[in-house]
Formats: sequence, structure tokens, C-alpha cells
Amino acid sequence: MAEGGEEKGRSAEQDIEGRPLLLITMGDPTGVGPEVVLKALASQQVGERTRPVVLGDRKVLEALQPLLGTTFRVKEVAVPREGDFTRGVLNLIPLSDVGPLPFGRPRREGGEAAYRYIVRAAELLLQGEAEAMVTAPISKEALRMAGHPWNGHTELLAELAGVKDYAMMLAGPRLRVSLVTTHIPLSEVPRRITPEGLLCTITVTHRALRELFGIEEPKLAVAALNPHAGEGGLLGAEEEEIILPVLKRASERGIRAEGPFPADTLFYHALQGRWDAVVALYHDQGLIPLKMLHFREGVNITLGLPFIRTSVDHGTAYDIAGKGLADPTSMISAIEMAADLARRRRCSGTSSS
Repeated sequence: MAEGGEEKGRSAEQDIEGRPLLLITMGDPTGVGPEVVLKALASQQVGERTRPVVLGDRKVLEALQPLLGTTFRVKEVAVPREGDFTRGVLNLIPLSDVGPLPFGRPRREGGEAAYRYIVRAAELLLQGEAEAMVTAPISKEALRMAGHPWNGHTELLAELAGVKDYAMMLAGPRLRVSLVTTHIPLSEVPRRITPEGLLCTITVTHRALRELFGIEEPKLAVAALNPHAGEGGLLGAEEEEIILPVLKRASERGIRAEGPFPADTLFYHALQGRWDAVVALYHDQGLIPLKMLHFREGVNITLGLPFIRTSVDHGTAYDIAGKGLADPTSMISAIEMAADLARRRRCSGTSSS
């Protein structure tokens, strides 16, 4: 090879090696996870910016390729560093042999497979074998059918990583929201909002904005629980008895957290750029405004883990699974977000969020 050709080859190799090494879990085999993974990997922005390795099921992925028009050559690897990251190759750590199962409903085999993908990805990240993980949607019902009664990725990953202080953040181009409580009945929310839980979410969010997003002095807003922020106790006491004392404690730690603000006006001001993130007290309080804005490109981020984890902001969508109709935008956004956070972590030298 001529000298110029050798230099060009080395340059291309260095470019590939410089891309973040990501683990992508396939999610529930009977949902839209396998489809959005394949579609995302086929997109130019993912293929040219990352080194992706999928943890999943070969038969499920290969059965979908004719429907989607993708033509990946599947290369099975044991660890991410064995991957071939040239265009057209799908690097796969095969962890199940369930498929293709019929799409469209939760099954025990699918729940067990999805669980294995998550556990192995966490193990590899804790061993330093990759820089981040991106997760496709799972079914809580399928997990329970398989004997793994977790409410979602967030709680399972925190257990696997051995961390107690963690939070779920949903992020889009214009809004970031962290949640104090997540997948619980609305009737349980008031008693589950504790000073310790609220302070944990505020602290973890503050740290993540600094370490992951590179915001030197983050500004947070905390939502009220009750209408009109409790109206001085007339409409509820949580604001005065829990939220205000916690905000004082946060301030003593050097955290800029304001509130409690009535949720019906808070998000308008957040969109004007007044704060870097909003701390919402329960699932729908935070996710209704976020999904109104960022329904297609929203990304779920688990804060507080010793590794980066992002996810799509949608579920298994059983009603359209296996039909080629799933929109991969959220998966593409999750992969891009993971890559961006991994690059920033490289530069900052931090090891946890």
C-alpha cells in the first residue's frame, strides 16, 4: 500500500477508536425494542459517531431485517472490544435464543431474556469494558412473569451497581426533569415524598448537571405538590413541612434549588431558560410537559450510577411491534445522548454521576 493509503487507513482506524463504546440492550423481544435498535443502527448519525455493541438475540434481529430492509452482517462477540465497527456490521453479544417469538404481548421467555441483557451490560460497564449503556424498552409484566419483580430499569440498575442515591431524569432539547417518585400509584405519592428522598433527588440532579452536562453552577426548580403551592397550608402542608426545609438544607450544601413552584406555571418559566432542570414530585407531573415538548426525541437518563445509562422515552408498544411501524427517533436520541455524555466524561475525568 502506498504511504498515503496507509496514513488514510490509520486515520480511519483512529477515528473509529475515538468513538464512544456503547452497549445497547435489545429490550423485550416481543416489543418494538429490536426494531428501533436496528433502525437506529442503520442511521448515519449513530453509525458515524459511536461503536455500538448490542446485547440481545440473533434470531430475533435477523428475522426482522427483511421487514425493515436492513442488511447487517451479524458478528457475535464475547466482549465489546472484539467488535468490528466498520459500516454494515452489527456486533452482538448473544444472551438468549428465544426467537423469533410472536410479537405483541408479554411472555415469560421475553422477560427473562430482557433481564439477562440488562444484567450483563451492567457487569461489563462495572468492569470498564464499555463507556455507556443504552436500553430499549422492557415490560414490567414480562419481568414479573420471569420472576424478576422490578418496576423498571432504574431500580434494577441501582441494585446491580450497589447505589442507594439515584434518580430518573427525562431530557429533551429544551427541558430536563428529574423525578422524586416514579412508577407508583398516584394515591401513594404524598406519603412517599420524604425529606430524604427529595434531598437525594436534588443532590443527585445537581451533581449530574455539573459532571455529565458540564454546567458549572446548575440552577434547579422544585415543583409543589399541591395547587398554588399549598396556598399557605390551606390546600396542603407538604410545601411548608417538607419542601421548604429541604430547600434550606440544599442551600446549605451550596446547591441552587428554588421553589416550591406551582406546577401549572413552573414549566412555562423553565422553557424560558430560567433553570437547568426541574425536580418534579411524581411521574405525570414531570412527564406530561416533557412529552408534550419532546415526545419523539425524549431520553431517559439514570442519575447516580457509576456508569452512563440512557434509554428511550417510550414503552414496548406491543400494538405495533413486529410491523415495521416503530419510530426510532427516541432510540437515536438516547444513543446520541449517551455518546455525548461519554465524551464529556472522558474530558472531565469523572467516573460517576
